[in-house]
Amino acid sequence: MKILMLCATWLLVLVYSVKGQDRITGHNFATRSEVIAQNGMAATSHPLATQAALDILKMGGSAVDAAIAANAMLGLMEPTGCGIGGDLFAIIWDAESGRLHGLNASGRSPQSLRREYYIENGYEYIPTSGALSVSVPGTVDGWFEMHGKFGILGMEDILNPAIEYGRNGFPVTELIAYYLDRSVGRLGNYPNFRETYMPDGRMPAKGEIFRNPWLANTYETIANLGRDAFYKGDIARIIETYIHENGGFLSYEDMASHTSEWIEPVSASYRGYDVWQLPPNGQGIAVLQILNILEGYDIASMGLYSPEYIHTFVEAKKLAFEDRAHYYADMDFSPVPVERLISKEYADERRKLINPERAARRYDPGLMESPGTIYLTTADKHGNMVSLIQSNYRGMGSGMTPPGLGFVIQNRGEGFTLKPGYFNTYEPGKRPFHTIIPGFITKNGIPYMSFGVMGGAMQPQGHAQIVVNMIDFGMNLQEAGDAPRIQHSGSSEPTGQRMTDGGVVMLESGFPWETIRRLIEKGHRVQWAAGPFGGYQAIMWDPVNRVYFGASESRKDGQAAGY
Repeated sequence: MKILMLCATWLLVLVYSVKGQDRITGHNFATRSEVIAQNGMAATSHPLATQAALDILKMGGSAVDAAIAANAMLGLMEPTGCGIGGDLFAIIWDAESGRLHGLNASGRSPQSLRREYYIENGYEYIPTSGALSVSVPGTVDGWFEMHGKFGILGMEDILNPAIEYGRNGFPVTELIAYYLDRSVGRLGNYPNFRETYMPDGRMPAKGEIFRNPWLANTYETIANLGRDAFYKGDIARIIETYIHENGGFLSYEDMASHTSEWIEPVSASYRGYDVWQLPPNGQGIAVLQILNILEGYDIASMGLYSPEYIHTFVEAKKLAFEDRAHYYADMDFSPVPVERLISKEYADERRKLINPERAARRYDPGLMESPGTIYLTTADKHGNMVSLIQSNYRGMGSGMTPPGLGFVIQNRGEGFTLKPGYFNTYEPGKRPFHTIIPGFITKNGIPYMSFGVMGGAMQPQGHAQIVVNMIDFGMNLQEAGDAPRIQHSGSSEPTGQRMTDGGVVMLESGFPWETIRRLIEKGHRVQWAAGPFGGYQAIMWDPVNRVYFGASESRKDGQAAGY
């Protein structure tokens, strides 16, 4: 009898192991509860950065103060994604005026570097690293622009947490240790890179304490002397000398003449919600183009795991990215037709090109009527909200590491094309095409959600999927980020490459085999991938209960926290 009971018990265990049980959330993917708080919220890709932002909020700082503090912390603790050698974009909800403000804090190409230099020296594309890939780093100016409009605390208080951690050290997380180690092979031979990030001859491992006193000193100089200490002082001189010694063109004059730009965010409605993005030189309006096309379908009835939804989403993405490759660029140099690109009428025209049964191998851009990254979001007790994204571009950027400053400079110049005739063709003093995009949603004129998804060309795809997950599939803020994601690669790019073979659909684990089989039958090339599927942070405002909901990316080290 005991043997029979034991066999029955093991059989029951086997059945439950094979079949599994329904999750409490009702989803077959892992998720966790949202964070809910009344007075303030921060969601970043590193727990210590989130806690620093909360400390600033508790001191009486604004959402902008908290965002700057978190960004400075991330530049120290997650140099594989961001830092003051990079650029910044932000969308800010100002509760007092009841309106959104957009900030483009991206830098421009060197004035003395001509396209002909690349061509004469045999370059078909701008290098992915080194001195010829750099542009002016715009982040520090972006901090001071935001702080000048919406800051409360002094910059000394705001940057102090990062300064203290830079001097005293912090434990390196598992994910950042992995990416730091991966950066050595590509960038380790650039002068001063190893001295800054590998003082013991190797990158720090998970759990080891890392210090960056050079960056702490740079932060302290900026806090005490202001943005001009970075763009017109010794820091700018050091950057110029270092870049020129390594064959580049970025100059003191390029740094000194840099300015950020306050711009009006643009929006498109999606089933009663207004989704906001910044206009080019970023790729944010691709989100609006994708959503405009999807709005013509009954996405909710298709279901998250259906081949019909995935096929429709991928084809909408392809259409938007063809326009992205052709038209998105610095609007000071090219007449980007933003109004038409994000119009419902244009979406109706483009939607007709989608064959519901067959994947397109290529699309042409539409006809016009006229010619590595971090994301964070904060909210304060006054109702102000910040959606901020900041990046070095390819992980640790160009690898250019000026001596004694503690940071690498971005390689955003890689975003230009050297081919003539494109909106995004390289020119001196021009802002390159940018992948980093902050997102925001309002409903009936009040904030609904501040959100972002990191990860290059994944960002517009991730933004659109978050919106669809919440609005069409009824997920909550955390579930919307944890749901399995779709990524299509191989579309035409602003650097001049064209899609000719339909690209590749990469699916995160969680999609059923029957769906994958049907996608293949429709002509899609499907690959399985553990990543990269981006990194998500979000804050949602509940006007009824007057509380914030926070969510953070389960694929990274992130944390959402409030008080």
